[in-house]
Amino acid sequence: MFVYLSKKIAIPNGVRLHSIAWNSEQGWIACGGENGLLKVLKLDVDRHAASNLSMNQTLDGHEGAVGVVGWNDQYRKLTSSDKNGLIIVWMLHNGMWFEEMINNRNKSVVTDLSWTADGQKICICYDDGAVIVGSVDGNRLWGRELHSSGRPLHLTHVQWSPDGKTLLFGTNSGEIHRYDASTGHFISKLTALPCIEDSPGAKLIGLQWYAAADAATADISHEIAPPSLAICYGNGRCQLMRNEADDRPILIDTGMKAHKIKWNCQGNVLAIGGTQSISLPDGGKKDLQVVQFYSNTGQHLRTLKVPGSGIASIAWEGNGLRLALAVDSFIYFANVRPDYKWAYFNKVLAYAYLKPGRSDHTCVFWNVKTAEKNVIRNVPKLVNIAASATGDNCALVRKDEQTGQHVIVLCNAIGSPIDNRYIDIDPLSVCMNMTHVVVTSDSSVYVWQFRALASKADTLDPQAATAQRKESRETFFHIDDVHVQESAPAKPRTTSTTDQICVSALSSKLLIVGRETGLVQCYTLSPLKLVHKFHMACRPQRLEINCNATRLAVIDVSSNLSFYQIPSQDRWSVQPQMGEAQRFERKDVWDMRWSTDDEDLFAMMEKTRMYIVRGLDPEEPIASSACLCTFGDLKIKAVLLDEIMSDPEHPQKDCVINFDTKALRDARTLLQTSIEESCVFIEQHPHPKLWGLLAEKALEKLNFVVAERAFVNCHDYQGLQFVKKLKQLEKHSVKQHAEIAAYFLRFDDAERLYRNIDRRDLAAELRMRLGDWFKVVQLVQEGGLDDVHIQEAWDNIGHYYADRQKWSKAVQYYNQAKNYEKLVEYYFILEDYRNMQALVDVLPVGSPLLVSLGHKFATVGLSNDAVSSFLRAENVKLAVDACIELNQWSRAVQLAEQYKLPEIRNYLAKYAGHLLEKGDIGQAIELYQKAEYYPEAAKLLSKLASEAARKQNFVRAKKFSVLAALAIDSYKQKMLDAKGTGTNMVDALLETDKATASDRTLVNAWKGAEGHHLFLLAQQQLQSQQVERAMVTAMRLTEYDDILEEGDLYTLIALVSYLNKSYSICSRAFIRLETLEARVAGAAKKTGEGAAEETEEGGDYFTHLDTRNSSVLTSMGSLTRKVLKGGTSAFAHTSGAVTLEEPPHPMQDLAYKIFTRHPPTDNTPSTPCWKCKYPLKEWFSSCPQCSIGFQWCIISGRLIHSESSSPEHRVETCRRCKHKMYRSELQVKKWRHCFLCHHPLESQF
Repeated sequence: MFVYLSKKIAIPNGVRLHSIAWNSEQGWIACGGENGLLKVLKLDVDRHAASNLSMNQTLDGHEGAVGVVGWNDQYRKLTSSDKNGLIIVWMLHNGMWFEEMINNRNKSVVTDLSWTADGQKICICYDDGAVIVGSVDGNRLWGRELHSSGRPLHLTHVQWSPDGKTLLFGTNSGEIHRYDASTGHFISKLTALPCIEDSPGAKLIGLQWYAAADAATADISHEIAPPSLAICYGNGRCQLMRNEADDRPILIDTGMKAHKIKWNCQGNVLAIGGTQSISLPDGGKKDLQVVQFYSNTGQHLRTLKVPGSGIASIAWEGNGLRLALAVDSFIYFANVRPDYKWAYFNKVLAYAYLKPGRSDHTCVFWNVKTAEKNVIRNVPKLVNIAASATGDNCALVRKDEQTGQHVIVLCNAIGSPIDNRYIDIDPLSVCMNMTHVVVTSDSSVYVWQFRALASKADTLDPQAATAQRKESRETFFHIDDVHVQESAPAKPRTTSTTDQICVSALSSKLLIVGRETGLVQCYTLSPLKLVHKFHMACRPQRLEINCNATRLAVIDVSSNLSFYQIPSQDRWSVQPQMGEAQRFERKDVWDMRWSTDDEDLFAMMEKTRMYIVRGLDPEEPIASSACLCTFGDLKIKAVLLDEIMSDPEHPQKDCVINFDTKALRDARTLLQTSIEESCVFIEQHPHPKLWGLLAEKALEKLNFVVAERAFVNCHDYQGLQFVKKLKQLEKHSVKQHAEIAAYFLRFDDAERLYRNIDRRDLAAELRMRLGDWFKVVQLVQEGGLDDVHIQEAWDNIGHYYADRQKWSKAVQYYNQAKNYEKLVEYYFILEDYRNMQALVDVLPVGSPLLVSLGHKFATVGLSNDAVSSFLRAENVKLAVDACIELNQWSRAVQLAEQYKLPEIRNYLAKYAGHLLEKGDIGQAIELYQKAEYYPEAAKLLSKLASEAARKQNFVRAKKFSVLAALAIDSYKQKMLDAKGTGTNMVDALLETDKATASDRTLVNAWKGAEGHHLFLLAQQQLQSQQVERAMVTAMRLTEYDDILEEGDLYTLIALVSYLNKSYSICSRAFIRLETLEARVAGAAKKTGEGAAEETEEGGDYFTHLDTRNSSVLTSMGSLTRKVLKGGTSAFAHTSGAVTLEEPPHPMQDLAYKIFTRHPPTDNTPSTPCWKCKYPLKEWFSSCPQCSIGFQWCIISGRLIHSESSSPEHRVETCRRCKHKMYRSELQVKKWRHCFLCHHPLESQF
C-alpha cells in the first residue's frame, strides 16, 4: 500500500480543529473546532484535482468547542456536540444544512456518540456516566447513568456491535464494559486485554467496531472471520478482536504515543494516528506526527508523516481511497493506493476482489481488447497474482486449506488452470517471466521453470508444441546458500536468517533478490547460480529490471525511486560490494515500468502524475492515477484499477488508457510538415517505432531513399524488399500508392485507388489476399474477375457462415459455388433430406460423395435413398449392407440375387446366429421371415415347438408347429412361382425337399401340428366323456410317435382303451409301457442313481408324467384305485408326486391286476373299406389290402368316407392347410375357422 498527502485545507482565522467525520455515501465532510466552529465541506468528484470545494457551509448553533461529530449515512443526518453538552441534529434542505433537533443536558460534556449500522438508533455518552439511546426520529428509547462499585463511570467512548444488540463503553481508566443495547443492563466487563497487562490504567484513546462486520462475515465461521473490533491505548498498543469475547486477539505495538484510530469503510485497514519520537544526530529528540496503517490481520502496511503538532481526528472516504486528518487548524487529505491483487498479460487484465459476505476471492480474467470476461469464483486463501506482461500465462498463489500448503496455479488467458505446484513455504513475494515463477519466503526461494511453448506460432502445430516444450523443473534453496543445487525439489530448510528476504524481481536472464539490510543477490536462471552481490543504501520494497538486465530500479519503503547499475558479467562477484547508484532519485513513487524495447526508457507514477523518463531526463508529467500495465513501442498501457474495483463485476473499456511518449507525439507532428526535419529528430531520438513512422511517411511521399534508410534502422528486411518492388512500378504511381496503402493496412484506401484507375481485378485480388470474400463478390459482379474466382468467393463465404454455425446461409453459398461435399455435410446437419435426395441425381456416377450420402441416409433410416446412393456409386455391397443394417432383408436378398452376390447367406447366418446367441429366437424368426428364408424360420419354429412339448405346453407346441408348416408352405409356393411349370416345378419341389431334409419334423410339414392337435383333441374328448371318440383319436397318435413322447402317447392309449373296455388295445399299450419301464430301470442301475435323477427319457416316467399332465394322471389314478379296490395306491395323485410306498415295477403290477380280471379281447367295431370291403378300424390311415389312403376329420378325429354322399358326411377343406372336416361338426360347433390352423373358412353355415 502507498499513502501520500495530496491536499490541505486551512480553516479561517486559524481555528483549531477537534473532530472530523466523512459521510461514506454522499461525501460530505464535517469538522468541528474551537469557538463553536462547525463546517460542512464537499470536495470535487475528482480526488486528483486541485482542492476545489463544491460545498463549504458554516453551521451556526454551537458556542463551545465542538468535540464530537458523527454522520448517519443512511438518513443523511449530522449530529454534533460541544463542550457545553449541547447536541444538535442537522438535516439537509434545498442544499443547505438546518437544525432539526436540539438537546442540551447542561450537566456534563458529550464524550462520544455512535449510530447503529442501519442508522436507526444513536447512543450518546457523557463524561459523568450518563447514557442516552434514541431513535432516528428523535424519540428517547432509554437513558441510564452507569456506575461501577457505586461510583459513576467516566465514559470516553461508545460503540455499537455490528448486529446492534450490544453496546461497548470505554472509561477514562481504560476499562471496557459491555451492556445490553435494548435494556441498558450490564452484561460483563472485558477482561481479555493483553495489550495493557503490563501497564494497567493506560488511557483508552480508541474503540472502533467495524460497523459492517456482520454483513461481511455472514457466511464465515468465527474461527476464520477477520477481526473487526479495534481497542487502542495511549501507550501505542492495540489489539484486534473478532468479537468482544475473542480470547486470541492480534496484538500491535505501534511504538508511538497514539491519539486516534479509525477503520476504513471496508474494514480491512486500520489507521492509527499519533506522535513518534525520533533521535537526532546531536542526541536530541524530535516529535513527528504520523499515521500508521495496519491490515485487519495486524500487518504493518505504511507510515505517513504529517506536518503539525498533533492529530486530533481521522476520517475515511467511503471508497477507502482517501482519508482526512484534522491537524491543528488544517484538514490534510491523503490518497491511498491499496495493494490490489492484479496482473496484466497477453492483453488480459487479471484481478481479484472480495465480495461482501464472503471470505474467498473472485478472480476475473478480462480481455481489454475484446471485453470478454471469464470469472473464477470462490478462490480460497488467495495470496497473490503474478504475470509477465509479455507472457501468455499468469500464476495464482493461494493456500490449500486441506493440506496447509500453498499452491501455485498456472492459468492461461481465460483463467483455465494448466498446471500447478505445491510448496511448503509462506509466500512473501511472487514474480514471473515467460518461463519461470519465483516465490520467496523470508528465508527461502522457490524457482519453478514451468512447461511453456517456445513461440506463439507453435500453438498452431501440436507436434511442434510437444517437441519444443521444455521440461518442468523445480528448485528450492536457502537465501544464505552460496551454491544452488538444481535437482529434484526437496523441502526447504527451516533455518531462519538474520537478514530476511523482502522482495524479488525476474527478467528473462536474471533473478534478483532483495534483503532487508539492502543486500541484493543476483542469480542466473540457466543455470540457476548465484553470480553477484551488492549493497543498497535503502530497504527495497519493489525491484524492476530493464529489458537488457543492465539497470535495476528500486522503490524503497519510503517510496523513493533510485537506480543501480547491474555490472557486466566480467565484473560479477559473490563477495558483497557497494552498488553503483545513479544520480537520480524521486520521492512518492508508487509504480514504475521499464520499456520492453529501450533499456533507458521507463515510466513512473509519482503521486497523481505519470512521468516518462529517458535516461535520467523526465518528460512533462501527465495527470493520472492509473496502474501501469505495459510500456513498448513508445506507448504506455495503464488501467484505472480504482474505478474497476468500485464495480469489479462490470469492468469498462474506458478504464484502460493508452499514453504516447513525447517523442512519439513530436515525431508525428514533424512528419506532418517536413520529412527532413523528422529524419533529424528521429536520429536524435532513435527508436524502431519512430523509424517505422518515418518509413511510412516517406513511402507515402514516394521518397524511397529515406524509406530504405528507415527500414534499415528498424531492421525491417521485408520493408526493404517492398521498396524494391515499388521501384519496379516506377511508371505507375497510382499502383505504388495503392500498394503502400495495402502494406500499411489501409486497405480501403488501396481499393479506392485501384478503382480510380479502373483496375477492379487488382482490388479483387487484394480482397482475396485479405480474405474479405464479400468484397470480392461485389467487385467480381462489377466486372473484376472471372466465374472461377466468384465461385471461390462464394465457397469461402459459405465457410464464413459455416464457421459461425449459420448453416442455412452457408448452404446457399455452397450451392452457388457447387461445393457438393459441403452441401452433403450441411444438408445433413439441417436435416434437409429432400435436397439430399436431389443431390443423388446431380452427382456423377461413381462419385465418392454418393457413398457419403448413402451412409448419411442409412444413419437416419432412409433405406431406399441409401440404396439409390450406393447403387449410383456402383457399390452394391454397401447397398446390401445398408439393407441388412436397416432390417430390410427382402430387399437385401433381392439385390444380392440381382447382382449375384454370394455373401447374403453369410450375412443372414451371421446375424441370425447373433440373435440366437442372445436368446432372441423370435427376432431371428422374424428376420428369416422378412428375408423370405422360410426353411430356416421353420426350423427355429420347429425347435420352439419341441421345447414347448417337453415342457408339456402342448397348446403352444401346436401353435409353433402350425407356424412352421405355414413357413414351409410359403417356401414351396415361392419356389413354384419362381420356377413355373413342368421340369422347373419338379426342380422346385426337389429343392424344397433338400432344404427341409435336415429336420425330420419339416419333411412332412403339417405332421407336427397334426400330432399335437390330436393329442389335445383326445384329452378334450376324454374330459367330455366321449370315450369311444377319444380312443379313436388316441389310436391315430400311433403314427406320430416321432413327434410325441412315447410315455405320453401310450399312457393316454392305455387309459382311454381301458375306459372304452378295449382290453386288447390296452394290453398292447401296457406292453409298450413295461418295455419303457425296463429301459428306465436298466439305465438307473448302470448309473447307480435313482430313476428320479435321470433325464426325462430315462427317469421314472410316471413321476415325470405326473408333473407334466395332471389330467391324464388323474384318470390313470382313478383307474388304479378301481383295480386295486382300496389297496395301497401306487401313486400319490393328490399332489402329483410318487410316494415312498411306490412298488419297484408299477406298470407290471398294474397290468397284472387289470388283465387277471379282464382278458385282452378286441371288441372294437370295424368299418368296410369303401373300395375292397376289407374290415377297417376307425383309426386306420390306409387299407391293409388295397393300400388306399384315408383322411380324417380334424374336428372329431373320425374317418372321412370319400365315397359317401350323405349330408352328414359332407366335408369342408381348409384352403390354407388343406385339411378336411365334416360340415356337420362345424354346424354343431358353429365355427367359421379351421380347427387346425384357424384360417377363415369360405363356406357359410
